[in-house]
Amino acid sequence: MQTKALAPEYQGALTKMSVNASLTDVLAEGIRHLRQAELSGSQEEVARSGLAVAEAHRRLGQVTEADRAWKASYRAARAAGNTGAMAWALWSGGTLARQRGALRLAFRLLGLAAEAGKRGGDVVARGYSLAGLAETGRIQGDYATVATLHEQLLAEARARGEARHTVWALEGIAQIHRNTGSLGTALEMFEEAAVLAGDADDRRGRAWALRGIADIVSLRDGATGRALDLLTEAEVTCREMNLSSALAYNHKMRANVLFRAGRYEEARVVYEQALGEFRAMDEPRGEALASLGLVKARARLGRDRDATAADLDELRGRLDRIGLLNAREMVEKAYAQLGVEPAPAGAGDGRR
Repeated sequence: MQTKALAPEYQGALTKMSVNASLTDVLAEGIRHLRQAELSGSQEEVARSGLAVAEAHRRLGQVTEADRAWKASYRAARAAGNTGAMAWALWSGGTLARQRGALRLAFRLLGLAAEAGKRGGDVVARGYSLAGLAETGRIQGDYATVATLHEQLLAEARARGEARHTVWALEGIAQIHRNTGSLGTALEMFEEAAVLAGDADDRRGRAWALRGIADIVSLRDGATGRALDLLTEAEVTCREMNLSSALAYNHKMRANVLFRAGRYEEARVVYEQALGEFRAMDEPRGEALASLGLVKARARLGRDRDATAADLDELRGRLDRIGLLNAREMVEKAYAQLGVEPAPAGAGDGRR
């Protein structure tokens, strides 16, 4: 039986914070309790409060502040000798690294977090860290390696009745099915995730599920109106909870839907909006995906073919450096879709 969604990353004095709390509220409470913990001298509470601060900063797109906060949380946890708290801090750091496109660092930190969670007997920290490893591999496009881990984590989450983690796993597996062409299966899983998230009062999870449903009904069925309505519903949640990253991805998907419908000028405007949002939070994966959409929209609006090819060359090189395999394949397809030729191998990212 699934429980109501909980936020295990809100710990110590912040345990009662709702999973649906506005991130600005979480940040304010986290900072307040962190200062109290520092005055009391409790390193364990400094670590716990600092984790919430780090996560709020990360989800608000404040990456410099998030980087300082998770490292401070880790130092405090180590000073307190609390291995479980160390695992949570490493999880936060690994998740931030993935968000910033540093995938190798993400794998390293999340691996260390999983080991620390196991040593410290914190089953949830270990589960979240393994989930982070699975998500990093999925985002990279290494589906063969992480599909089984996703399924394992889904089974464990269902067995423990952890609604929020079940929703995450369903959405991750659905995304793998979507990217490998099994659109019907992907839609069923996104719809199950949306229902489960709604029943568990997990507004963030439901917003991501609605985005997934919108993608499929637009791509498979051409249901532009329904897709835009779903994204509008999800956007309300993103704004109310100040989910900066989720909102940017919502806008990028809105632009995708408009592009598929042949509404290229509208798509161009929304791609530019999403691109600005991703740049503001230093999220290179989202920035690259929005850039690709923008290149395609501009090409459909009459941009010069050589300029389009140069844009794709630069983007291909950027994605190679980040290591995003699936997104790199999307660029390769865009050359053919737009009728332009890639630069010869070894010619660099741009054209001379």
